[in-house]
Amino acid sequence: MTEEAPGVDDISSRRSLRPLGGVLTAMAVSLTGTRISVVALPWFVLVTTGSATQTGLVAFCEMTPYVVAKAFTGPLVDRIGPRAVSWTTDLASAAAAAAVPLLHVLDLLSFPFLLVLVALIGVARGPGDLAKEVMVPEAAERGRVPLERATGLSGVTERLASTVGLAVGGSLVALLGPLTALTANAGCFALGSVIIKLALPRGMGHAAEEAPSPAGETEPGYWRRFGEGFTFLCGEPLLFTVIVTVGIINLLDAAFTAVLVPVWARESGNGPAAIGLMGSMMGAAAVGGSLIAAVVAHRLRRRVVVLTGFLLAGAPRFLILAVDAPLGVVLAVFAVSGFGAGFVNPVLGAVLVERVPRRMLGRVNGLGDSLAWSGIPLGGLIAGAAVTAVGLVPVLLACGVAYFLTTNLAGLRPEWREMDRTRGRGVLKRHPEENAPRNSADVTT
Repeated sequence: MTEEAPGVDDISSRRSLRPLGGVLTAMAVSLTGTRISVVALPWFVLVTTGSATQTGLVAFCEMTPYVVAKAFTGPLVDRIGPRAVSWTTDLASAAAAAAVPLLHVLDLLSFPFLLVLVALIGVARGPGDLAKEVMVPEAAERGRVPLERATGLSGVTERLASTVGLAVGGSLVALLGPLTALTANAGCFALGSVIIKLALPRGMGHAAEEAPSPAGETEPGYWRRFGEGFTFLCGEPLLFTVIVTVGIINLLDAAFTAVLVPVWARESGNGPAAIGLMGSMMGAAAVGGSLIAAVVAHRLRRRVVVLTGFLLAGAPRFLILAVDAPLGVVLAVFAVSGFGAGFVNPVLGAVLVERVPRRMLGRVNGLGDSLAWSGIPLGGLIAGAAVTAVGLVPVLLACGVAYFLTTNLAGLRPEWREMDRTRGRGVLKRHPEENAPRNSADVTT
């Protein structure tokens, strides 16, 4: 008696899901390394220098190059292809991250040199993260996966990486020290590079096809591509409003993660293990929220989902640390915040991809992300100086109030109503200018 051979449909289904699985796996590995560094690097600086200001300066020197590189490499991602950009930049990130513990052990790591290394990490991470984001909609289309579901799974991946990375980072720092955690960070970047290079199908992640140029015109150069992305973004009020709102929120979150939480952990006596535990609790709840969003978000009113998620995810985290609550209460609040946060990114990601032509996704996504992340470098810097000047509790209270006002005032903007008017249906919905066939060979019956 012989076993029945797999059906053609089964084999085809597995192959069609391979691109999305490969991209999400590489994203998970790289983001896990980044989240390990979120615990290890600030703690390393804080315990070696004792300065909240210098801790914020390190965050500034990593995130400023990250934002700038992400903004200006969008046209290159579109032209070269996200796959090549992703694996090469992950490899560069691994080398720079590995240099930090190595040079410290050799007693060659001065503080200025540390700033240079974290800046190099930021320069490499920006285009690497962008390239993986750009490959998600292509992978969804290949696998015939609804867009909200694909972006939901991307959100699950991000949250799961946060959960695992923060837990591993906190444990490694507490048990073996921050240098071991930073070494693990470098290993994650290297593994992510290998996955993108070897595991994805060969036809995946190549340069997007440009719209045909008028007769006699040459292929658009870098600055023309960049200008097209900027012009398109300025002509989309919904996207621009969302980006400004998220930019303010990201500044506050950066202050929270890079400075306020480490200082709270030290002053409260809870230590680095509490940082990992809090992050893991929030991340685990966010995974649950993202999973639910991946299944049902395409059936819900987007604006209500996003604003409710912001309400739960934001101000409560700041306020609970300000009132010196027991760790158990802090963890419960972080769990609720994480659950709300899990619903936000899948919806916003779907809105972005629906409204942007595929050929421009790299440059528009890069510009949008860089604008949304532009406050992150300043978050740690401002928080470090503010904590030094007035203390931890006043800064926590001010940030919590600012988060609440930002998200609630944004909900009153008329542009946000467009979220519920531009829903994708079924498989990835292309931008209108991509719906028309390019030539007669593209028409099938």
